[in-house]
Amino acid sequence: MSARRSGVRKILALAAMLPVLLGLAATPAPAAPTPSAPAAFTHPGVLVSRAQLDFVRTKVNSGAQPWKSAYDQMMGSSYASLSRTAKPRSVVECGPYSNPNLGCTDEREDAIAAYTDALAWYLTQDDRYAKKAIELMDAWSATITNHTNSNAPLQTGWAGASWSRAAELIKSTYTSWPNAGRFATMLRNVYLSKIIGGSNSNGNWELVMMEAAVGISVFLDDQSSYDSAMARYRNRVAAYVYLSSDGSLPKTVPGSGLNTRDQIVSYWQGQGTFMTGLTQETCRDFVHTGYGIASIADVAETSRIQGQDLYGTDIGERLRQALGFQSKYQLGAAVPSNLCGGKLTLGLGPVTEVGFNALNTRLGIAMANTQTLTEQQRPAGTNNLFVEWQTLTHASNPN
Repeated sequence: MSARRSGVRKILALAAMLPVLLGLAATPAPAAPTPSAPAAFTHPGVLVSRAQLDFVRTKVNSGAQPWKSAYDQMMGSSYASLSRTAKPRSVVECGPYSNPNLGCTDEREDAIAAYTDALAWYLTQDDRYAKKAIELMDAWSATITNHTNSNAPLQTGWAGASWSRAAELIKSTYTSWPNAGRFATMLRNVYLSKIIGGSNSNGNWELVMMEAAVGISVFLDDQSSYDSAMARYRNRVAAYVYLSSDGSLPKTVPGSGLNTRDQIVSYWQGQGTFMTGLTQETCRDFVHTGYGIASIADVAETSRIQGQDLYGTDIGERLRQALGFQSKYQLGAAVPSNLCGGKLTLGLGPVTEVGFNALNTRLGIAMANTQTLTEQQRPAGTNNLFVEWQTLTHASNPN
């Protein structure tokens, strides 16, 4: 992206956010535009771009912080081990909370390892890491046929998000991957088919499913599925994070069946007082809330790389408010009695870097609580599900 183009986008995004920054809450941020796949996808273009990774490589090679410590953390993890052996299964069966767990952890961790190796390859240019990523991906594409049991859509989203990042980076930057077509067929038939229709479960389910669907669509150069996933994502983000401009009740996803106040309050974990930045799962726990926030940011980042910047729209405002609201309480602020009965279950996780970088580093928006929490958690590692190494890839990254 040219510096001029980047500068124009930043000015437009700041202009869109200006009413909010000035405290004019009655003027909501503009609605996200109708999803539109680019005429030609940018590669690599799932969560990270070539310019972003070139920036990271320069920082790591110079020993600059926090990138060097984040790089050391990644390279010292088991996910970067060159002796790793894939554990593929034909059918991965995942019940509630992965019980039963028949290949669930193995699949997620092999997918995380493939993405870790892909990052390691790009940053070091040591092709042993590219070959290891390919080995892991080939093992699974030669074996897996389905996901089953109640958590199958969620598991497919978690693993699919990491697989698509790994595959996109290797295919776009490494010289030879003979079985790339077989991996693409696996992503389309085993993963995309399971997640593209979404879910009426808790919001973090559908958000990560759409994250995986968007990433897979970019890898496949599939404009139709990209637009479908982005449309569903846009509706789910609006229904996941409350803004006062939404009115007396949160928005709902079309077709969700939530038609009354009582139904909506029940879906929002019994929370009947709605405040800006509250999410549909805040009163459940911050762990699951963190999953939802991570996917909101990750998809917005991929969309930006693909030419449609959502950070200056209501999606960016919902992300900003969700990050700030949850960060405030994660840092220890007293919980008022009208919020989740005065008690929160914390544990937000390493999920703030992408959104904070987009809104603070690129757009210059002050986010005091989010900044404090983000810096405290550095280097942010992995949640062992689908979030990986985001201090390394996105801390203070202007690209």
